[in-house]
Amino acid sequence: MYAPYPENMMESIKKVEASRAARMATEPRRLTAEEKDALLNEFHPDRKPDAFAEIKIGPNKGQKAPLELAKMLHSTSRILNEKIDLSKVDYDVDVLVIGGGGAGSSCAIEAHNAGANVMIVTKLRIGDANTMMAEGGIQAADKENDSPVQHYLDCFGGGHFDAKPELVKRLVMEAPDAIKWLNELGVEFDKTDDGRMVTTHGGGTSRKRMHAAKDYSGAEIMRTIRDEVINLGIPVVEFTSAVELIKDDKGQVAGAVLLNMETGDYSVAKAKTVVIATGGAGRMHYQGFPTSNHYGATADGLVLGYRAGAALRNQDSIQYHPTGAIYPSQILGALVTEKVRSVGAQLVNANGEAYIHPLETRDVNASGVIRECKEGRGVEVPGGAQGVWLDTPMIEILGGEGTIEKRIPAMFRMYMNYGIDMRKVPIVIYPTLHYQNGGLEIDGDGFTSIPNLLVAGEAAGGIHGTNRLMGNSLLDVIVFGRNAGKQASKKYKEVELGNMNLDHVQSYDAELKAASLETGEVSPLLLPKYARHER
Repeated sequence: MYAPYPENMMESIKKVEASRAARMATEPRRLTAEEKDALLNEFHPDRKPDAFAEIKIGPNKGQKAPLELAKMLHSTSRILNEKIDLSKVDYDVDVLVIGGGGAGSSCAIEAHNAGANVMIVTKLRIGDANTMMAEGGIQAADKENDSPVQHYLDCFGGGHFDAKPELVKRLVMEAPDAIKWLNELGVEFDKTDDGRMVTTHGGGTSRKRMHAAKDYSGAEIMRTIRDEVINLGIPVVEFTSAVELIKDDKGQVAGAVLLNMETGDYSVAKAKTVVIATGGAGRMHYQGFPTSNHYGATADGLVLGYRAGAALRNQDSIQYHPTGAIYPSQILGALVTEKVRSVGAQLVNANGEAYIHPLETRDVNASGVIRECKEGRGVEVPGGAQGVWLDTPMIEILGGEGTIEKRIPAMFRMYMNYGIDMRKVPIVIYPTLHYQNGGLEIDGDGFTSIPNLLVAGEAAGGIHGTNRLMGNSLLDVIVFGRNAGKQASKKYKEVELGNMNLDHVQSYDAELKAASLETGEVSPLLLPKYARHER
């Protein structure tokens, strides 16, 4: 008998198999609004008061943030006691893009095409970003039975009506053009034989508007735009982190202090406009959760912008993707794309019960998984952790033999590496820290309250409210990344920089001391601390 799991898990699978026919005949009903609220309030990690701390200084003083983020906001600047000579300018550009992921690369392409002298600085390599990790697809209302208005309603409602309307409007209105742009650059979207794009549902969507490239959509998009950056000859300074923004005596952003991650040397980049595109925060491991994020996702941009005086928005809202790998331990936290549920898999507890609709919004489904485990209906995996089943054999039953290898080949290969054939047995999942819903607040054109400072991608707050729908992150990085490039390339032409300074760093430190805040840490974090000797 094929038995890729321990005995207790195989016994649970028998219950899953026994209930499959009945579950296929009757899909779980959608929850009412009241039921969703009750589930979220009791089980969602964002609703745990003891997981948050009050921000003591700065623009968001008095508001709450995750404990780990608050600690970074209350920590000392890395360059507080360093001698940084701002008169020695190492790089002088029109547009400085901090971050080499989807948003930063899209931004740089558009700024370059508009005639700006643009440079990307990134602490790892270009493309080492959460964009690369995205799997399921990118939303756009470009089919006959859909419209940006319908997309807007799905996004705004799915985000609990907490987003900024002007940002949601830009997201959905520019989505079809984003798909067209990517397609023309060479992204290999899934298409029918006649060239029509294949679209599917995602959680919380009322129409099939998810465009995908198998289940490696983010990697395909990142590959394409990274190649465009290289082909255009846009300078990219890799393995170099921005550790503080530089301002001038007019209060404008004027560049950034950079740290070479290999040598430890500092350099100065002067710029008429700066775009923060540093991505997410998964490697902060809020509340001890595993993460699907890439190694450098440590909320750096939030710290840089906040210390310079830019406000945060929805910084207390995090997306816990409902389906992260919980077994085997070698892939703990790895994303199991929502597309697995879009093409037919159900969420099933240890008793073989489909306890929730598979395409409820992510926050609702994550809360549902946590509830099942806390109330004793979880599947125990080696080591004592628990999860629930994602009944993947249903995909082949519903879609025909070969559907898994055709539609989600990367997921199939990932599990086969550990001897688990998801065509034959379900896989076990648990929520993983996936997306930073909040970030630095921007206006409809991507600008912060600091003159000439823009934010694009996951570091921006207000686009998704307090819950993001599948496929809107890849859309976000393209729409707002391109927009930031266009806006920055217009803005720099009218900018006259004054004398550069780091006065805000000293002022922030004075605020920390006045509030008796001494964490013993420096920020931004830059890289997660995993080794036992790191403190």
